Formats: sequence, C-alpha cells, structure tokens
Amino acid sequence: MKKLFGFLFAILIIYVIYFDLTIGTLPASNSKQVGAKVETVSKKPKTDIHSFEAEVQPGETVISIVEHKLKKPLPVSITDLIEDFRKLNPGQTPEKIQIGATYHFPDYSK
Repeated sequence: MKKLFGFLFAILIIYVIYFDLTIGTLPASNSKQVGAKVETVSKKPKTDIHSFEAEVQPGETVISIVEHKLKKPLPVSITDLIEDFRKLNPGQTPEKIQIGATYHFPDYSK
C-alpha cells in the first residue's frame, strides 16, 4: 500500500511541475488595471506664473521635467517649485503626478 501511495504522490508531483512549466500559475502580465483614471489639466490656471504644459512620461518627476525644459539645473529652491506647481495645478500634488497625464509646470526661463 505504501508503494501505491508513493507512486501516486510521484505522479502528482510530476503533473504539478509539468502544469507549472507549461501553463503556469501566475497571472498574465497583460492584465488590465481596474479603476485607473488619468486626469488631464486642460485649461490655463489663473496665476501670474509663466508655465508650460507637459505630459508625464515613466520615470519623470516635476524637477526632472522642469530641468529638461530649461536645459540647466533648477534656478529656484525645491520648495518654491512645489508651491508654484500647486498654484498651477489646484488639487494636485507633485508627489502624486500620474504617467500619461498632462500638467502645467512653472517655466523659469523667462
């Protein structure tokens, strides 16, 4: 009887390994995100700060977007940049910008 259980257990292990290698047990990588919504800021805010619009790409931050636009290091403090970003995009925080969304960024080139 022990030999029969050992044989069935070995068959079960082989089947599980075969199933895992051919079909897999992890979800597919092309699954959709449910409830993900990308907001876009469309109208120009009513401030005296010069600004430009840019779409956020993967890996970008508010600082990197502004520095890329200026093609030089940031000429103001990070605190001033955060305050200006919040004035230009009411209700948005620079820490929570979303990939694919368009925001207004302060333009310090003028």
